[in-house]
Amino acid sequence: MSKKYKVVKISRTVGSPNALWQTEELAKVDAELVEVTDVNKDEMMKAIKDADIILTGSAPRWMIEAAQKCVAIITGNVGFDAIDVAAATENNIFVVNNPSFEWCVEEVSNHAITLLLACAKRIKMLDKMACQGRWAEAKEAEKPMGSIYGQTLGIIGCGAIGRMVARKARCFGMNVIGYDPYISQKYLIKENGITQMRLGLTLKADYVSLHPDLNETSFHLIDKGAFDHMKPSAYLINTSRGRVVDEAELIKALEEKRIAGAGLDVFENEPLSKDSPLTRMDNVICLPHTASYSDYSFTLPPVVTVREASRIFSGKLPLNAVNKSVKPRVQLVKGD
Repeated sequence: MSKKYKVVKISRTVGSPNALWQTEELAKVDAELVEVTDVNKDEMMKAIKDADIILTGSAPRWMIEAAQKCVAIITGNVGFDAIDVAAATENNIFVVNNPSFEWCVEEVSNHAITLLLACAKRIKMLDKMACQGRWAEAKEAEKPMGSIYGQTLGIIGCGAIGRMVARKARCFGMNVIGYDPYISQKYLIKENGITQMRLGLTLKADYVSLHPDLNETSFHLIDKGAFDHMKPSAYLINTSRGRVVDEAELIKALEEKRIAGAGLDVFENEPLSKDSPLTRMDNVICLPHTASYSDYSFTLPPVVTVREASRIFSGKLPLNAVNKSVKPRVQLVKGD
């Protein structure tokens, strides 16, 4: 017997370990799961034409306009910059993300602190020199090396992840300042030990950690002017989105020694080209966009996406709609 609702899951490959569980859970609300890859556009377009809900991390305007029946696009990610929210809103489609505490906040904040510590202790350079037998040279190269205790961390973007980074940094005896002009609940910033500052003053910290969403105001927020504000001894940490930073200006700032180094999990273009000057710098740590990953954390997004889909099929509004002003295509009410 066919199901009442259709959920289309778009990913690189089909048959993920979570697909069977998702299929079973969605069946409880009379919904079928259809998996398609983003490689075959014709197959994808055919599938989404009558989809009630689409599970995907990326949805351009043409895809959204083709989804004539869709009520919601649900991503298991915190970030939703690869989904055209404006197009979805124009077409009365909810965009739903996953700000789950365990999924991303803990893992990404740990990653940011890891990069901060690795930069501060020059782990990349000293590890390479020690493994090459350059022991005495490494002992000299470590100087000067500043402390972490008593230093100032500047957090740009004081949402859940930024605030958790602040709490963990304070355990190392760091002073924390932050910039976020958009957060409405200002008391949350103060409660997590962050002294709120203007952007220019936050950039003058000993370490600057980036945690804003990527949008039209944060694109290239860290540009030449931002690097001009930073100390020559400062390190930049980025675990948010690569395009928050003007990468060409970052490379110039590093080459001209206007900042001391960087810990980067994200880049303007991914994967990072092996020819990028960043890959040849001993004072830059480059990681392949892995901040949110752990075996445990990656079991959570499928649960959240199914939970949100099930709410909608039960006649309830999604919990984490990005565009809350949407007039839904079907009647939905608030619920627990």
